Amino acid sequence: MKTKLIIPALLLMSVSAMAQNKDWPGIRRYEQANAALPAPAKGEKRVVYMGDSITDFWVGNDSTFFKNNNYIDRGISGQTTGQMLVRFREDVINLKPAAVVILAGINDIAENNGPEKMSEIFGNIVSMAELARANKIKVVISSVLPAAAFPWRPNIDPKDKVKELNGLLKDYAAKNNFVYLDYFSVMADANRGLPPDLAKDGIHPTLAGYKIMEPLAKKAVEQALKQK
Repeated sequence: MKTKLIIPALLLMSVSAMAQNKDWPGIRRYEQANAALPAPAKGEKRVVYMGDSITDFWVGNDSTFFKNNNYIDRGISGQTTGQMLVRFREDVINLKPAAVVILAGINDIAENNGPEKMSEIFGNIVSMAELARANKIKVVISSVLPAAAFPWRPNIDPKDKVKELNGLLKDYAAKNNFVYLDYFSVMADANRGLPPDLAKDGIHPTLAGYKIMEPLAKKAVEQALKQK
């Protein structure tokens, strides 16, 4: 008599989740694009933008900003700082840029991968900056954009944590001679969020929002590239 193997539904769900999350940091997302990218030409000042959906959607909203300035977009929607840190070598260091623009932290505050301590969020961004500096890459640390609420996490009020993280990043950048790119103070409304004309869902910029960000980002990159 053959014994019928019964696999609990919970185990099946766990196996399925493991299969879906086998590339948790998203290293494969840009694998082909990275492989096809030639080494920087002599004198070329390549710049990589590392981030989450705000960076990921940027190139789709205004690809000319990246093309005209020799910027490379390496944002992945939904990612937290921990995921970006894991893929930082593949998507930044190995591309041999002159500078990197780091915009991260809002998905950690939204608890996309579960609750995190502020020290962990901040520490992951610090680690990315330190890795860049160790590889002679100039660093631009961006403020987290204003956010008054999360459409997908309505029970979380992000305002105070956004303020806290931005304060930590600004102080860290000043102490370590990194350029601090302040989007927050230029884009925030009276409720410390993004107004509807700059982000319909309060999180992801519209083209008008990106058009405010672009000259600020370009100026910050130019400043970083001039540093000794």
